[in-house]
Amino acid sequence: MRAVEPVTGQATDELVRLDLDFIQDPHTAMELLRADGPVRQAIMPRGLRVWLVTGYADARSLLADPRLSKDYRAAGALFDRQLTATGGVSSGFTQSLAAHMLNSDPPDHTRLRKLVNKAFTARTVARLRPRIEEITAGLLDDMSGTVDLLEAFAFPLPITVICELLGIPDDDKDDFRSWSGTLVSASPAEDVDRASSEMSRYLLSLVEAKRAAPGDDLLSDLVHVSDEGDKLSEVELVSMIFLLLVAGHETTVNLIGNGVLALLRHPDQLAALRADPSLVPNAVEEFLRYEGPVNIATLRFTAEPVRAGEVTIPEGEFVMISLLAANRDSARFDEPARFDVHRPPGGHLAFGHGIHFCVGAPLARLEAEIAVRRLVERFGDLRLAAEPETLRWRDSTLMRGLETLPVRVD
Repeated sequence: MRAVEPVTGQATDELVRLDLDFIQDPHTAMELLRADGPVRQAIMPRGLRVWLVTGYADARSLLADPRLSKDYRAAGALFDRQLTATGGVSSGFTQSLAAHMLNSDPPDHTRLRKLVNKAFTARTVARLRPRIEEITAGLLDDMSGTVDLLEAFAFPLPITVICELLGIPDDDKDDFRSWSGTLVSASPAEDVDRASSEMSRYLLSLVEAKRAAPGDDLLSDLVHVSDEGDKLSEVELVSMIFLLLVAGHETTVNLIGNGVLALLRHPDQLAALRADPSLVPNAVEEFLRYEGPVNIATLRFTAEPVRAGEVTIPEGEFVMISLLAANRDSARFDEPARFDVHRPPGGHLAFGHGIHFCVGAPLARLEAEIAVRRLVERFGDLRLAAEPETLRWRDSTLMRGLETLPVRVD
């Protein structure tokens, strides 16, 4: 089955339908689409009709355009109408997990973001460095022979950090991995519904526990926060914790995994990093640009007609912005398909742009820098333990991450 298939649509002469196959090679699919026009209509794997943005200039502009709304309540009604019209399938996502700042517009977004911003500033995150170094060293100590780098290293590092930051029991980490993996995947709607319901119930009980016995952690702070008399509602609390948990580890797992794969597939770049470890922060920015952890950004819709590129997107239409495609646009980056740890940093859209720029970006960058630096230092003969073409990418239009990454760490 082709990853990109032309179909006939009502609102335009030609749409394209994206199969789940395109997830295995989105760069080729997006390059073909961008060649025909950086903004065009498409049908997503679940059947949702959207306007797909693949060009850098339009992506950056639309990410910050206030005429594109992220209000989850209005989006839900539009979502149902669109799926009914195209014969698509609902995601099954529980609404109690949706009322977070990534799914809201000002002034709600402004209020919610203000309550968590100070926990993720570069200065605040820098204080976590000793603990991140300690966790990293312990994980590397346990690695030998052939291992799945995701299972042994890339997953446990960020999930341990975010759970400790939020004050979530260590024994519950595996449950979160299972729930979040389902929620960001193209799993059947009933599986998504079950995972979101279980996670919602757990988080609600956790909020009650922190309310009764607060600790020295971010979750307790959010439960008891009072910022100019403001407090989070119970639904806002649950959805905020959900967002911080999922974004706080999913993004970094993929950032580390995708970055290490890029290094292993480009031995000259790995050698350059070994020769000059000061390049690591620069390399992390190239990881983010070359094979970022987010495939297509979360849903937006037009609150009024919006001109983008050569088209006008009508009011009440969903807009999906491909961060992967934008970061490989030759109109913005020289030789965008070339992986180069010496490339001048800056400009990529891996963490988004505008008011919804990823609040956890400083933490993800720090974790990735420590992880890659210590991994390369520890294992002088780090190499892939599988043929690159046998590696599979997770079935998700949101996240860009491998299912497994077998490596030798002699």
